[in-house]
Amino acid sequence: MAYIDYYSVLGLSKSASVDDIKKAYRKLARKYHPDLNANDEAAKKKFQDINEANEVLSDADKRKKYDKYGEDWKHAEQYEKAGYDGSNRSRNPGGQQRQANYQDFGGQGGGDFSDFFDSMFGRSGNYGGGGTNRNQYQGQDLNATLQLNLEDVFTSQKRTLEINGKALRLTIPAGVENGQTIKIKNQGSSGPNGGPKGDLYITFEIANHTRYKRDGANLYVTESLDLYDAVLGGDFTIETMSGKVKLKIAPGTQNNSKVKLKGKGFPKYKKDNEFGDLYVTYDIQIPKNITEEEKELFKKLAKRN
Repeated sequence: MAYIDYYSVLGLSKSASVDDIKKAYRKLARKYHPDLNANDEAAKKKFQDINEANEVLSDADKRKKYDKYGEDWKHAEQYEKAGYDGSNRSRNPGGQQRQANYQDFGGQGGGDFSDFFDSMFGRSGNYGGGGTNRNQYQGQDLNATLQLNLEDVFTSQKRTLEINGKALRLTIPAGVENGQTIKIKNQGSSGPNGGPKGDLYITFEIANHTRYKRDGANLYVTESLDLYDAVLGGDFTIETMSGKVKLKIAPGTQNNSKVKLKGKGFPKYKKDNEFGDLYVTYDIQIPKNITEEEKELFKKLAKRN
């Protein structure tokens, strides 16, 4: 695995906080996202590096190993079991410290920390001198961000993503939420020495440009209601995300009163034909310009009360 300075990729120092990493990742992921850089191979490579860097640095345990072992962070446990300390890259059997040497593991000539992994994991030479077995390890997981609109996830749909230069077609279930992450097995990086692939994690960023507010599978909307309809009652038609619905307005409806339309909300994730509810709040509009005749009528009503 070629060494990548994940901090440099995100434009950060090693002292960067968790929030610094998150902000840098989001900013760069938007800038280099394939959807905004069609046919730009450099941008695609940069986007992959950004996701790889975030996958490691946003995980406290992985970041600790990366800071200590660099490119060999994925093999930290094996390295430590063998008695090596990544901070000084030395071996300490029986209390005596000495420099790690490739010759100690059946290789030829001098070496250091990286040579140990070359022998153990088959990057150069064979463990034990002349052996042919090479340990296989799962490849690195990948992270990707998919930006969609709220209307896009009201129904299930198919999308094609480009991951590591390959087109991946997937079905996005209706009801996916903003910030939700799904895992697709075996779509990450290839494992060392023919090991299994890692997984792909896709995080959804759902932009809501509609007049509805979403809370899980429930939707909320405010509807303007004419004063006369509120007082006298009548029929009222509203637009839901699944079509128009006619409501009966009760005479004497009060401002900010609410009604619930069962099953007219958002689809429930991975639950076929199950929907949340739509909650409608009435905002009664007081007429600004009324005629003299209407004024007289209001005066008569006021006297009766």
